[in-house]
Amino acid sequence: MSAPIIDGKQISQDIRANIQQEVIRLKEHSFQPGLAVVLVGEDPASQVYVKNKEKACHDLGYYSEVHRLAADTSQEALLELVDKLNHQSTIHGILVQLPLPKHIHEKAVIDAIAVEKDVDGFHPVNVGNLVIGDDSLLPCTPAGVIELIKRAGVEIAGKHAVVIGRSNIVGKPVSLLLQRENATVTMCHSRTANIAELSRQADILVVAIGKANFIDASFVKPGAVVIDVGMNRLDNGKLAGDVDFESVKQVSGPITPVPGGVGPMTITMLMQNTLVAAKRSHGLA
Repeated sequence: MSAPIIDGKQISQDIRANIQQEVIRLKEHSFQPGLAVVLVGEDPASQVYVKNKEKACHDLGYYSEVHRLAADTSQEALLELVDKLNHQSTIHGILVQLPLPKHIHEKAVIDAIAVEKDVDGFHPVNVGNLVIGDDSLLPCTPAGVIELIKRAGVEIAGKHAVVIGRSNIVGKPVSLLLQRENATVTMCHSRTANIAELSRQADILVVAIGKANFIDASFVKPGAVVIDVGMNRLDNGKLAGDVDFESVKQVSGPITPVPGGVGPMTITMLMQNTLVAAKRSHGLA
């Protein structure tokens, strides 16, 4: 018997419908949320992401700016643009698309974004607030993961969650958010010796390691919730997650597909963060 599919597209649409209603109400206060996206260079995947973010802004009624800079743009010039956007009243969220060209120090750029406009949730102050449980703008993909689990009707509190992958963008923050929801969390990574054994103990399994179809049914406890954050391009051009979907869905509980699971949620949570930042800037949150 196949597991229920967690439909990230539908959940994303539901959240965006609520955001749209909020934006309409905000326009009664004579302002709209504003997002600035900065793209340095011509990385093909980054160009697609930026176009999708621009479209989301248009669809939801946000003010949008996209700054496309040449690959040889200096770090100084990029930091000057970030500073300008920090002081621009029509912009409530700033996102500098990663990865950046090698001559630009990513940390310097992330640190330069005003904390209250850091809608990626990567600034050290926002990360620190996440760690200690204070209010902050949350990293978009991890926030989307939590939303998917909750909207699948799963109670997180008291469950054993296993996170496979310890990146700063997904693994670490999602483990903190699961703890915030009162799960007991085990972190696994490339040096974990008994990864399959630990994985089989999970009530909730979150996988973000960047290896196509790495997790098969032998890693999964019957009925476990499985969230696949992976996005890998196979030799045949198709997308695949880190989870072998066809194998795992035979034993798991609710499971996210790739594509159509976590992916749609990331930009939606970015839009949610921008809305929150906009409301805070006007004393409405």
